[in-house]
Amino acid sequence: MKRVVLATLIATLSGVAALTQAQADQASHLTIYKTPWCGCCSAWAEKLKEAGFSVAINTMEDLDLIKQQLGITDELASCHSALLDGYVLEGHVPLEAIDKLLDERPKLTGLATPGMPAGSLGMGEPDADTSYVVYGFKSGSTQYIPFYKVGN
Repeated sequence: MKRVVLATLIATLSGVAALTQAQADQASHLTIYKTPWCGCCSAWAEKLKEAGFSVAINTMEDLDLIKQQLGITDELASCHSALLDGYVLEGHVPLEAIDKLLDERPKLTGLATPGMPAGSLGMGEPDADTSYVVYGFKSGSTQYIPFYKVGN
């Protein structure tokens, strides 16, 4: 009887571990939408690969339709868009903000680093003057929530 219970417990724990690993694997897969001529998008993707993310890149001539479908307004727009575990990432979102997003799992559509701030991930090395805000957003809303701040 004890062996059956122990075997059942081990099988259950193995299944939970496999499910948890599958969820972690899925959560670390990033799909990026970028234009063919944007080098900083590729640099951002490389930084994410170095951090352990699996990255797929979809190169498109025009990103307007995908940005519209993802709920990205003109105020939040940057040079590339991405999907990660049900969230949208717009622009050069830093790794720390992505980690915070995945840890906290807020009820947001995603995060955006509007424009292309100098020193942001993929946009050169940060220096003492590097400062920008990553905003949380919900699709269809024009209210943006400061989610993560870089610099002063």
